[in-house]
Amino acid sequence: MIPPIAGRFVAGETPATALEHTRRTNADGVKVILNLLGEHYDSREPADADATAYVDLLSDLGRTDLDACVSVKPSQIGLDIGEDVFRENLERITDAAAEHDEFVWVDMEDHDTTDATLSAYETFAEATGGNVGVCVQANLRRTRTDLERLVDVPGKVRLVKGAYDEPEDIAYTDKADVNESYRENLEFMFQEFDGGIAVGSHDPAMIQYATDLHDEYGTDFELQMLMGVREDAQRELAEDGYEVWQYAPYGGKWFSYFYRRIRERKENALFALRAIAGV
Repeated sequence: MIPPIAGRFVAGETPATALEHTRRTNADGVKVILNLLGEHYDSREPADADATAYVDLLSDLGRTDLDACVSVKPSQIGLDIGEDVFRENLERITDAAAEHDEFVWVDMEDHDTTDATLSAYETFAEATGGNVGVCVQANLRRTRTDLERLVDVPGKVRLVKGAYDEPEDIAYTDKADVNESYRENLEFMFQEFDGGIAVGSHDPAMIQYATDLHDEYGTDFELQMLMGVREDAQRELAEDGYEVWQYAPYGGKWFSYFYRRIRERKENALFALRAIAGV
């Protein structure tokens, strides 16, 4: 059982608990991106099993009226084993999504996976008529070129700052440089994309910048934030009429994810300490 302090960041261990979290979150006007926790498998059995779990989850979603979709990690469904395995499992998932009128996001991992991930996104976004999205990271120096490549691809693109510790020759490592790259890439997207922009950020300044760009260019966009991070802001933005999605992980591999959330933000660590101390 997931302890209450971890339950702030993880939507339970089972599909049923994840769907119940989705129902509660939808009631606040916020949509949900469900991610089954798991990554970097070096054998095919767990990769195939997680792909099957996503197929089953999409079937479950298709029988509900929930505002939700799924997000998969390439290494979770076989990229570390081989690009062919990754694509086979992604095809299974996107076929299930099409059958049940649901949407699939493909997360971005470290820079070694970028080319394979973008190539697969292009293939399956075209094949499904835009029923697939992909994440790109502003800290990578290559991202503007990648965005130029993706302008005419149907689907959605989520821009995040980037959470991986990448080499300085391929990535911006200074926070100010990453922020500047994020702003420049976001403006390019609002200028050049017809829609399908996902602003993946908890930074109030970046969210304000996105809304200003929307006012200037009129391009449709959505906001995406993590479960357990600035949830009051998520609800407030939804109340203000913005399309807000919450990225909600679930599953038995919750501990490493919870530990990562605690380490990356001081306020998360303070929350955990208060919960443990009972104050």
